[in-house]
Amino acid sequence: MDPIRPTSNVLARRTFLSLAAVSALAACGTSGPKTTPGSTGGAGGGSTYWFLTGQPQQGIREAQVKRFNDANSGTQLKTTEFQNDAFKQKIKTAIGAGQGPTLIWGWGGGGLKSYVDADQVEDLTGFFGQNAALKDSIFPSAFGAATVGGKIYAMPVETTTPIVLFYDKRAFEKIGAQPPQSWGDIMDLVPKFNGAGIAPFSLGGQSRWTNMMWLEFLFDRIGGSAVFQSIFEGTAGSWSDPSSLKALDEMQKLIKAGGFIKGFSSITADSNADQALLFTGKAAMMLHGAWTYGNMKSSGGDFVTGDHLGYLNFPAVDGGKGDPTDTVGNPGQYLSISSKASAADKETAKKFLANNTLDDASVEAWVKSGNIAVAKSSKDKLAGITDKNDAAWLKFVYDTSANAKNFAQSWDQALSPTQAETLLDNIAKLFQLSISPQQFADSMNAVIGK
Repeated sequence: MDPIRPTSNVLARRTFLSLAAVSALAACGTSGPKTTPGSTGGAGGGSTYWFLTGQPQQGIREAQVKRFNDANSGTQLKTTEFQNDAFKQKIKTAIGAGQGPTLIWGWGGGGLKSYVDADQVEDLTGFFGQNAALKDSIFPSAFGAATVGGKIYAMPVETTTPIVLFYDKRAFEKIGAQPPQSWGDIMDLVPKFNGAGIAPFSLGGQSRWTNMMWLEFLFDRIGGSAVFQSIFEGTAGSWSDPSSLKALDEMQKLIKAGGFIKGFSSITADSNADQALLFTGKAAMMLHGAWTYGNMKSSGGDFVTGDHLGYLNFPAVDGGKGDPTDTVGNPGQYLSISSKASAADKETAKKFLANNTLDDASVEAWVKSGNIAVAKSSKDKLAGITDKNDAAWLKFVYDTSANAKNFAQSWDQALSPTQAETLLDNIAKLFQLSISPQQFADSMNAVIGK
């Protein structure tokens, strides 16, 4: 995966939830960039900001810039908007040439690290030291994907989307069981659901990244957050940590026990077929992103409105070192400042970050769009959500994100492009039972640091 590279699968995971529409919003607009009035359309000519088209996020970003420009007539921020594919090509080329925009939008993690390694982005540690109240207003766990080598290089902005264990309450009623509170419970439920003719878990395994969610949680729950942090930092042999091998082994035990619907490796997530298996009663549970709620509500009949949908954070593994309040997924989106920008343009960018990215109007707009902003003040906006199902859901997303001591970023975002592609290939093989946990670890150890 290239830095800030949403593939078609990845894009669906990074678009924002619309409670009234499908979960994965396609980017819209023309094939080329759209510049705002007065914009140079490029990186030169003052402070510049490039971002993606696609509603509702595009409109919220435009409103943020308008508020800033209206309040700062002498230091205007110029924007250029791109469709996803055009953005990922343009931003990579521009930053590589030292001609990127003043404000660099992205997902942090591996993409951000590549910019840091190339000295393309500003160290914002001092900025947050001078703006302690701003830092304190943001979910602490969102800073993980903004931090490289102990220093902060990006500001968490926009929305948070954890991975969630969804379940069909009707399926549990049918077998007379309660939702799982531990990994042992999950394994015990597998034969009970299979005996009742219900697949324990739905999974769009052909998409590969859906399988990855399982490993992200198992690594965390068994070994704690330090295990993947060691991998991210490029420590040799990290994939062979005993807890990593145990997580890989537990994963294959679930597969061998019939934990997933038959034929899962040919089911795609892009078609939302995995979600349909849950809300039509063919599967009892599904581990998936928070962004799927919108589609399950709009496409699942009375699944959501009839109060049949349940959800919880991934449970603990007996004897594991991980904190069961931690989560994984997309802790936020991120804005960095180009190290190549002029001193004046950097100051303009910092002023925008401090005053207009998570201001009250922005947070309210994100919550109204069906999302939880990465700001603690999102909680204050939930009272305005009148639909009881939506209100309960958004409170759950808020609590999960706000209470997580560690919010691990999706691995294919956190790792380099080379490591991410090797990872997805090996995950597919692991789930097909064509390689052993040790073979998986050996293959991944070979690309650490690349």
